[in-house]
Amino acid sequence: MRIVSLLPSATESLFALGLGDQVVAVTHECDYPPQAASLPVVTRSTLALEREGSAGIDAAVSLAAMEGRSLYEVDTDAILRLDPDLVVAQDICDVCAIPADQVAGALRGIRMIRQHPHFLADVLGDIDELAEACGADAGPLMIDLRRRIRVAAARARELKRVRGVFLEWLDPPYRAGHWTPDLLDIAGIDDPLARAGVPSAGLSWADVREAAPELLVMAPCGFDLARARREAETVREQVDAVGAAKVVVLDGSAYFNRPGPRLVDSLEVLVAARD
Repeated sequence: MRIVSLLPSATESLFALGLGDQVVAVTHECDYPPQAASLPVVTRSTLALEREGSAGIDAAVSLAAMEGRSLYEVDTDAILRLDPDLVVAQDICDVCAIPADQVAGALRGIRMIRQHPHFLADVLGDIDELAEACGADAGPLMIDLRRRIRVAAARARELKRVRGVFLEWLDPPYRAGHWTPDLLDIAGIDDPLARAGVPSAGLSWADVREAAPELLVMAPCGFDLARARREAETVREQVDAVGAAKVVVLDGSAYFNRPGPRLVDSLEVLVAARD
């Protein structure tokens, strides 16, 4: 089978399922596992945001949305030349990855899987669906992922539950949404601002202060750990004003933002952050 993945989390799932040798193209954001970096890239960002901070990115993305401009360009001609049997896309977030509707017309006639998870259970179900579509056995991977979830949950139960706030963006702050509240709950973190199953939404730092978290977790969407730490420094005054006993900055790009196998790693990271 020849597979084009237009979704970083799907790329991770395909490789985890042992299907990496069947992936013929990926997006410019598919950086894990390392083998994915050697594959043809059929997308690019339409915005130059590498030097922008959280506030600048939020403003640019909001303006593009208001003007009806896509954040991504997709080389559909290149995809067609690759003659794929399957294209994997998503319907959950126009900002985080290429929306399926952007390419569905140009790729008509090619089988497309649209992934749209909202909860942790959906993420696991999407991995199963992807395996079935590709004729792969998801059993070993799913057994391992569920075992690790049970182990992390058991470890979390050994600790006293903690009041916390998880931020998916920093300027402005965005609360935890979709599957992240599920991870927080399993990890023993009670986040009064989190909303499971719905997109992350913007708040004010006053909202974060009023939540009175003992633990403040910051994992900006799409930022690796080094960049997340730099961004955290830009809002240090607001963070200090929250008064959390413990502040943790995590790699949002590698873990929490991608609904694939590494969400289980994300859970383990959260439990470790409580120690």
